[in-house]
Amino acid sequence: MVDIIGSLNNHRQSVVCFSADCCWYALLISLLLLLLSHSDLQASMYVCRDKNGKTSFTNAPNGGNCSPYSLQKKKQLRWDYEKRFNGNFTGNGTFDRYIQRVSRRYNVDPYLIKAIIHTESSFNHRAVSKSGAQGLMQLMPATARELRVADPFNPRQNIDGGTRYFRQLLDGFNGNLILSLAAYNAGPGLVKRTGGVPRISETRLYINKVLKRYKIYKINGTNGSPG
Repeated sequence: MVDIIGSLNNHRQSVVCFSADCCWYALLISLLLLLLSHSDLQASMYVCRDKNGKTSFTNAPNGGNCSPYSLQKKKQLRWDYEKRFNGNFTGNGTFDRYIQRVSRRYNVDPYLIKAIIHTESSFNHRAVSKSGAQGLMQLMPATARELRVADPFNPRQNIDGGTRYFRQLLDGFNGNLILSLAAYNAGPGLVKRTGGVPRISETRLYINKVLKRYKIYKINGTNGSPG
């Protein structure tokens, strides 16, 4: 049995089907009503599963195995994914120009820089962490001073300082990308003392995120400069 929501002229009605032809008809009606009354449908749609595992959609849940179904939420998540993981360097304007410049200056892959920025701050140049790290590449105040970054919230200065610092880490760990990322997150001293990636879940998750995004940017990105 399939229970379909209807909403026309502010009157609610439901269609209950017991045959295949009726169900196809009800499906067409539900699609039409979805277009005409999406907000109403969004607020009251539930997905239910019976004891045989069959799934149905309804506005009147009559059992305990029902949960709200949000079309809008799913659509938004897909939009966020496509927006955040767009590797094309024409997508972030000014930041991309800065990334390209420092990439050539310090010989660090621009897609790697972008993946680090994505993971550190989600491209929020005003971001401040609980530990006090600041800006796009989340520079600690002491590190920013050592790198002579006068304004860590300035995107150009922050990207330059962060990339320069990462270049130093790469050189210090003989080009080992994994150890350099671990050092960027947990500090080079800890990585050297442990002789590898520290057993810190946050650091390991950080490395996985950067590498995943680096791969996506590398595959979907362009080789040209945005100008």
